[in-house]
Amino acid sequence: MAFPDIQSFMRLLEERGELLRVSVPVSHELEITEIADRLVKSGGPAVLFENVRGSDHPVVIGLMGTRERTALALGVGDLDELAARVRALIDLSGGGSKLGLLSNVTKLKDAMNLPPRRVKTGPVQEVVWRGDEVDLSRIPILKCWPLDGGPFVTLPLVITRDPETGERNMGMYRMQVMGRNTTGMHWQRHKTGTKHLEKARQLGQKLEVAVAIGGDPALIYAATAPLPPIPGLDEFALAGYLRGQRYPVTRGITVDLDVPANAEFILEGYVDPSEDWVMEGPFGDHTGFYTLPDLYPLFHVTAVTMRQQPVYPATIVGRPPMEDAYLIEASERLFLPAAQLIIPEIVDYHMPPAGVAHNLVFVSIKKSYPGQAYKVANGLFGLGQMMFAKVIVVLDEEIQVNDFEAVWREVAARAVPGRDTLTTRGPIDVLDHSSRGWGYGGKLIIDATTKRPEEIGGAESSRDLQAGDLAHETVFRPHVAAELPDFEGVVAQRQTTDGYWLVALKKTRPGQAEELAGAFAAHPAAAGVRHLLICDEFTDVNNIQDVWWTILNNIDPERDVVQHGGLLAWDGARKLPQEGFVRPWPPKITMDPAVVDRVDTLWHVYGLPERWR
Repeated sequence: MAFPDIQSFMRLLEERGELLRVSVPVSHELEITEIADRLVKSGGPAVLFENVRGSDHPVVIGLMGTRERTALALGVGDLDELAARVRALIDLSGGGSKLGLLSNVTKLKDAMNLPPRRVKTGPVQEVVWRGDEVDLSRIPILKCWPLDGGPFVTLPLVITRDPETGERNMGMYRMQVMGRNTTGMHWQRHKTGTKHLEKARQLGQKLEVAVAIGGDPALIYAATAPLPPIPGLDEFALAGYLRGQRYPVTRGITVDLDVPANAEFILEGYVDPSEDWVMEGPFGDHTGFYTLPDLYPLFHVTAVTMRQQPVYPATIVGRPPMEDAYLIEASERLFLPAAQLIIPEIVDYHMPPAGVAHNLVFVSIKKSYPGQAYKVANGLFGLGQMMFAKVIVVLDEEIQVNDFEAVWREVAARAVPGRDTLTTRGPIDVLDHSSRGWGYGGKLIIDATTKRPEEIGGAESSRDLQAGDLAHETVFRPHVAAELPDFEGVVAQRQTTDGYWLVALKKTRPGQAEELAGAFAAHPAAAGVRHLLICDEFTDVNNIQDVWWTILNNIDPERDVVQHGGLLAWDGARKLPQEGFVRPWPPKITMDPAVVDRVDTLWHVYGLPERWR
């Protein structure tokens, strides 16, 4: 199903009871975030805030806040259908018979929907602000979290063109409002926008930029998708394929760029590479931690175009699960066939919300020889944005990669620390606050597949003996809290039936977590434990998702995952300058208690159902 624009998608959601309206006045500073955060975490509906203080425009949020709504937005009944569609498109075999050749006609027709369709104008240019008319404060841009440096555009579709090749790019980069006609442009070092800006600098020219807000859901998703660098394949092309018809674009008013004709707003302008960069942030990011201030380019807005009655679409990111988890899952499904083309033994893969995309990847494989798990993991490290993966767990083909707890049970049963774990180094997401260097750090591969004799030091080869995992499997009985040792700073701890020891530590001095790991590993209560997970004092040890989210954010595997005999200790506590960690350590995102109380009090006034409160 192709939606003409985001408002048509909203109407369908409202008909289905998946979008509610709030007509009472609300603030775009923190209040909308607190409401939206509760709804997405409880599987609630999208919300249209019709009366936003200080703005004439309504805000819609949570449009793709469930797996089902994301599938609907992308025109499929279930996200798994995305993989089937792509697999059908790239399989143009069919043999030499007439029937076989005819079977490709539909696939080629789908491919013809890739290039965008130029139109003279569109609804997004019904109203135009130029020059001094531009005032971004008139748009209800959200301040999402208490420590944010200001309001941020959170669903921007940022369009640039390569100054040399003319290749177009669209990406989603957060934009902090700096003034009435300027924003930051959060182009990280690995992003295409940064490459375009560098080429403009070398040519001594400004880089034209257009930022679309809105469009239809397929285009919003496409801006987040990790597209491979294939000439002619861009985000407009992907959106055209997903919607089954060519995407309508028109020329900008003040920039020589194609913009989506069906968007709600377009911000037109430029980035001057000769200008000094500006301090941007902090920002409550998708990691669930604040990204600390840093220098980024300044975007100058020369014109704003919009519909007569536009809606401002937004999202929030923060402590998972959030709306972006479903966009990430859509990308998983969409690019699974391509990954299988390159690494054919892959059966499935999943990036669970606790890993906030890059921090954790589960992959199941059809294993046929020793060492294959490491071959697959290293192959994944070489695939596009998968280079940022921090921990990759490789599993047997029958394991369901989206069953979080089942995967970790397999890790405890099949992966012997040291024998079946391997650390390496490589690029890390620049938003990662715990890596040994900015954008560079350690990685961990865990082989949780059934082992071949060669992998466990067996005398026979796997050609002679198709062995199972011959590792000694201890029946583990967790100790109750009273039987567990005490240690300075430990505020909570427990053991799980599958061999994990979870500890919340209030760290006050250098080396404290390292000493705890050594003491606990040597304690009789560690017998049969495979993994000791040390978290900060703000972690709920009774919530395994919270534990792994903290651990994965707070480790550099090469530095912080250490073997103690048969136990692997993961140090997810805060790192200190006295330990050689020179960068600032960011806080976890929490909402202002006064805002929480206000939303509690007004929930019935908003008219929202109590079950999502």
